[in-house]
Amino acid sequence: MLMAEMAALETVLARRAEALGVCIRRGAALSSLVQDDEGVSVQAGPASVRAAWVVGCDGARSAVRKAVGFTFAGTEPEFTGYSLQLELADAALLGPGRQLMPRGLIAQFQPGYLAVQEFDGGAGHDGRPLSRARVEQLLRRVSGLDLRVATLHAASSWTDRARQATRYREGRVMLAGDAAHIHAPLGGQGLNLGIGDAMNLGWKLAATVRGTVPQGLLDTYEAERHPVGARVLDWSRAQVALMRPDPAARALREVVADLIGTDDGAARMAGRLWGIETRYALADSHPLSGRSAPDFAFDDGTRLGEHLRDGRALLLDFSGGAALRQLADQYGGALRYLAADAQDRLGVAALLVRPDGIVAWASCAAPELAQAAGAAAASFLGRRDL
Repeated sequence: MLMAEMAALETVLARRAEALGVCIRRGAALSSLVQDDEGVSVQAGPASVRAAWVVGCDGARSAVRKAVGFTFAGTEPEFTGYSLQLELADAALLGPGRQLMPRGLIAQFQPGYLAVQEFDGGAGHDGRPLSRARVEQLLRRVSGLDLRVATLHAASSWTDRARQATRYREGRVMLAGDAAHIHAPLGGQGLNLGIGDAMNLGWKLAATVRGTVPQGLLDTYEAERHPVGARVLDWSRAQVALMRPDPAARALREVVADLIGTDDGAARMAGRLWGIETRYALADSHPLSGRSAPDFAFDDGTRLGEHLRDGRALLLDFSGGAALRQLADQYGGALRYLAADAQDRLGVAALLVRPDGIVAWASCAAPELAQAAGAAAASFLGRRDL
């Protein structure tokens, strides 16, 4: 594991957004939000904005969520977590890796970066400045070692409070990211969960604004993403249960460690942390349907991911017939057709990939491909006189 500064990551994402023509206005705090049947009126700083839709992506203390009155339900914290960038005067006293201690846990996955958890019910997340002296006291208290902080570069605190909006949409206002769900940032799942929300909602909202999709497509955002968020929150709670500094948790860790020591257990654990086990409940019954599309390596040297960057749905055809190409033509620019061959087709003859990279339909048999693919495409792209 390597730490990445949030500011550096945000710079990359902002650069990409601006390259796509997004206008980012910073420092404009939301002061009012009123919606009606036709749209939403927003006052943010000096600017008054009227929009057809509003998405609250404004973090754990979301002003959008509070203005609309979304219910944010969940559980209270068991610990205070600290992310620290520092130099220890006696670094040799603290070894690498995750170390369980009488009052909590200290993890050091690269020199100079520490993650500390103190099981104090979240009392340490009190808004007070994290000075060098306070951090030094924290490290000594949790570790029981005579640690001294030579230089403190950065410090922040957080908790394992786990809450989720009971709904992700109220009228013309939706929530995504930390505004929709918060939990302990263990395993880096929070960032991935938020990006998953954006990937799922972005193309559906754009298609709804254009009026090119069947009615009700936007409702599938909550239907697909809310269960994913709930599973991550429960996963986070389970991780916290394993980290408690008590005999019951130590016994539970032994059991889980035995399970992870098996091939199936390790694969299941990795699949949950990486998100590759996420599957949306779609009508198609193929094992790939509802999952992130495999990044096929094509014979021309490209990979599937390279062909999804323009935000369109993609019909991948390994069968070489003309029927699927004709189907794609009926959808104009909304559906991209790609005839290719791959080093490993995984037994697939053709598949339809949504703009968010999720397989909407797949088939292992060449006969009647066009009819089945057409039905799947119509479900989220709208009917085009098929």
